[in-house]
Amino acid sequence: MVWDQTQLLGASVVERVEMGEEQKDLKKCPYCGPGRSLDERVTKLPRYRCGNCKREFDKPAIETVRVKTYRTHHNEAWIDLAGELSGATLRSLCEKPGSQHSIRPLKWAAFAAALGTDLGMRGLTLMDSVSVQLSGGFGERITRVRLGQPSFRAHLLDRYSSNCAFSGSMPQEVLEAAHLYSYAEVGDHHDEGGLLLRRDLHRLFDLGKIAVRDNSRIIVHNSLQPFPLYKELDGRPLKVDVTKRQREWFASHRDMWNVGAA
Repeated sequence: MVWDQTQLLGASVVERVEMGEEQKDLKKCPYCGPGRSLDERVTKLPRYRCGNCKREFDKPAIETVRVKTYRTHHNEAWIDLAGELSGATLRSLCEKPGSQHSIRPLKWAAFAAALGTDLGMRGLTLMDSVSVQLSGGFGERITRVRLGQPSFRAHLLDRYSSNCAFSGSMPQEVLEAAHLYSYAEVGDHHDEGGLLLRRDLHRLFDLGKIAVRDNSRIIVHNSLQPFPLYKELDGRPLKVDVTKRQREWFASHRDMWNVGAA
């Protein structure tokens, strides 16, 4: 799970963790040295108050130390969940809600339940499958569908103009680059590895609620049928021509979400 301290941004498998070292400036009391953390005040002067000796001051002493750093990589199976949960809710779902660490253990079952049955089950299924593969398991075919880099999007705009593959001509501002391929098989940007999708359709495609048949016609999940905007897409042909390789990647996507190919 990744957040910006105010809301959830997304979730993914941690592919790897890189350890390193950096210098960090630590603030401490100029009178009694290190101890309890300093209280930094925004509206009251002096700005700092020592929690140990209780003295107040405007400038803390600075000690530069070497610290270990941990950087996580989240390239596999990224699920866009921006705004689905608030920062306060996410804190309550941590094993230690009061922790200040950047990386914190999460109550996974409670997190999935908080997302809701449909989003939690469908979105996090992809992550579970990727986790099995990364840990040495077999038998799952993983489709990686995520927002591409700006250069990849520019390539798709040059190739398809401003056409959403599902809904046709759209303003460029609402179009995103959707990767279609299996990361395990390809591992990088492929010239035929993506299509432009309108932002909402991209997300629904990521969650397996929209798929594409072998005949290049769109499949819309039953849960979207009550919404005319999406229901009208069901059975329609794609708005762009696709290659044989792209049809194979669409088949992998259907396999991942157990969508029929008929």
